[in-house]
Amino acid sequence: MTIEITPNQFLQLAKKAYSLDMLYLLKLIEQEIDIEPLCSSARVKNIVSGLLRKGLITEKGLSLKGKELLEFISENKIGATLNKKKDTIDTFDTWWKAYPGTDTFKEGSKIFKGSRSLRVNKEKCRIKFNKILNEGEYDANILITAMLYDVTQKKQLSIKKNENKLTYMQNSLTYLNQRSYEPFIELIQSGIRNEISKRATETDI
Repeated sequence: MTIEITPNQFLQLAKKAYSLDMLYLLKLIEQEIDIEPLCSSARVKNIVSGLLRKGLITEKGLSLKGKELLEFISENKIGATLNKKKDTIDTFDTWWKAYPGTDTFKEGSKIFKGSRSLRVNKEKCRIKFNKILNEGEYDANILITAMLYDVTQKKQLSIKKNENKLTYMQNSLTYLNQRSYEPFIELIQSGIRNEISKRATETDI
């Protein structure tokens, strides 16, 4: 396996403290070659730990960040800059604003009273949200859509049962840590449709 790197690419890698050893292991992982036997070496094990720490791989394989790094190397463009790709909008802030602030809400003329804040630990939530995106399994849009679907279901059930079901919504950090969005992503991906999908990028519920 040959890895060709231009002087500019080498400079960009050095600025990010990415070694050629890291690149080689990333290429092996990309080609689905089992690197476990190589980890009998303490040095290789340390390199793998570095890849995990820098977010270039996850327990499941290459992360989005790792894929972007390999794409940068393969492009071989003069003057190219290694930067993490950014969305045109801050997707975390969109998710954060859409997450209900409290478990109190109004539906029509009826007010369902709650007793606690649901948006907590914003910066910890930002780190967790971006970590989920970097795993590469879900994009920001599906995370926002799934969360809004969850909220809408709880509000609709509140009206049906005449009882505030939004009180069972986890706070924002617990919600992300426990991956509570996953059942709703499965519902959406299995073909369940709801008007909430039209509001996936809105900031108010």
